[in-house]
Amino acid sequence: MSSVTDGQATAPEEGAAGQTPNEDTQSDALGSKRATDDSDGNLLGPKPKKKRVLDFETLYSDNLPSAEMYEKSYMHRDVVTHVLFSKTHFLVTASCDGHVKFWKKQAEGVEFVKHFRSHLGPVSSLSVSADGLWCCSTSTDQTAKFYDVINFDMVNLMKLPYAPVSSEWLHKSHSPHPRIAIGDRDSPSIRIYDPNGKSEALATISIHHAPVHIIKFNEVYNAVISSDEKGIIEYWDAVDFGDARDVSFKFKTETDLYEFAKHKVRPLSLAVSPDGKRFVTWSKDRQVRVFTFATGKLIRKLDEGLHFYNELQKGDDAAYEKYKLESIDFGRRMAVEKELSATDGAPPSNVVFDETGHFICYATMLGIKMVNVETNRLVRILGKVENTERFLTIALYQDKPKSLSGYTMGSGKQALSSDPTLACTAFKKHRVYFFSRREPKDEEDENGVGRDVFNEKPSREQQVVLPSSGPTQLESNALLHTSLGDIHIKLFPKECPKTVENFTQHIRNGYYNGLILHRVIKGFMLQTGDPLGDGTGGTSIWGHDFEDEFHRALRHDRPFTVSMANAGPNTNGSQFFITTVACPWLDNKHTVFGRVHKGMDVVQAIERAKTDRNDKPLVEIKIINASVSS
Repeated sequence: MSSVTDGQATAPEEGAAGQTPNEDTQSDALGSKRATDDSDGNLLGPKPKKKRVLDFETLYSDNLPSAEMYEKSYMHRDVVTHVLFSKTHFLVTASCDGHVKFWKKQAEGVEFVKHFRSHLGPVSSLSVSADGLWCCSTSTDQTAKFYDVINFDMVNLMKLPYAPVSSEWLHKSHSPHPRIAIGDRDSPSIRIYDPNGKSEALATISIHHAPVHIIKFNEVYNAVISSDEKGIIEYWDAVDFGDARDVSFKFKTETDLYEFAKHKVRPLSLAVSPDGKRFVTWSKDRQVRVFTFATGKLIRKLDEGLHFYNELQKGDDAAYEKYKLESIDFGRRMAVEKELSATDGAPPSNVVFDETGHFICYATMLGIKMVNVETNRLVRILGKVENTERFLTIALYQDKPKSLSGYTMGSGKQALSSDPTLACTAFKKHRVYFFSRREPKDEEDENGVGRDVFNEKPSREQQVVLPSSGPTQLESNALLHTSLGDIHIKLFPKECPKTVENFTQHIRNGYYNGLILHRVIKGFMLQTGDPLGDGTGGTSIWGHDFEDEFHRALRHDRPFTVSMANAGPNTNGSQFFITTVACPWLDNKHTVFGRVHKGMDVVQAIERAKTDRNDKPLVEIKIINASVSS
């Protein structure tokens, strides 16, 4: 946050330090014990256990998203709570205002298709059928809406005599008789409906003794897993609703399905692997549990509790050093975690399998983890540097998209190249975020739009703030000759004319010549522009502070962003800073007016300079002179 110390104009407090390292397949899965390889043991003793190896692991992991930062985000009008990909290459999203949106997967990214104002209350569940042809949304307004996914059309509405809390399609792919199960928020009943019929239930299932919050269909076994708010898990057949077939136990006491009731927790989310052999859960105690379906046995348990991250942050194990955060960033994230735990109705994190069933993905306070279930190894972490978004619900797409015309016109169904994409929501955010194998572009597109697309009317604080008048023509390039090399800056006179006018006029006046970089923080930013050299001086070309100029397309979403330092709102003078990492928490607090497009190595060299306790370089680094050009 911005701060004022003895009248000093400052950049905000330090955020995340450095970029996320590129974790390889030998990284340990956080939250689990690390296996040791005692290859130098006594030859006469027992042989050491071999490390488990997954054949073709690199091939599988290459078809997972790998970018450290999200590539794009799109808006809803309220907090996004649900995301789901269908096998028909559509993404369905829902928000707490009852709105549902359909998106079509493209060769790169997604394209918006249709917006439904479906419900008067929050969406309580969103489900897509196994074949991707049907979608259902339910709400606290006691309604269920049914959609034809391929034609993105609402085809039926049911008014229910109860508040639905969960839903799941129970038919196999391309079945002529689709059916859906809906759970009641206030009773243990599960009701079965025909989406083409009326609001009367075809059957009522009463195998639980508490409201059922999770229903999941295992298409391979043609069985259903359901879980109630007391943590009791039941299997049942999707056709006759009796006992599930083809399981290898007779009594539930032979399984580990009482795991949740034993620990007095309940699953908050559940997913079944594509081959139907496993299912994975996320629960209130922040444990990820992996079960085999046929036996009901627990085969993997990963701890994602806050206590683990506290120990990790304080620990001295060099192997975990790359997972640690800067103290300020860690404190901020812990505060968000506590707020998340205390917020009633907040969407829970979920766990999903990849297409092979060998990897699971889930969101944590550190980012989105991808774990190899076979070897218990952490493959990579997405979004570790995104320290203002606490990602929650995720959906994974690994298929090859098809053209939209292939569905609406019946032609052109040739698949495009694979573009693995992970869509996710974030705590208290109105956006859907997309991770791919591509990092966000350094430049805005031809419309001046960055990675955060404003496809809805922005809120008041997100509105573009533009001055009523300004100079007719301003330079768009600046060059800083420093004692360590040249830094080339692209300016944005159209988006923030007053800031650029102040900066370029100072350069023409020689104001910055000979000034030192008085504040350098590794993994954050470097600051200059103060004639006094201590962060307390400097003024604008007008002799007084001037207003902020925030633009929705100019964000602190990447390194080498040039922004104004200040002592609070509308207190800009002459000091400015250059970020060395993405600093999105600075958005709408500091005016972004430029990007470094050449000389990034000089910025990084300055960043590495040794500093004193006040972050001032021990050896002076100066701006020798500066110039501007069109």
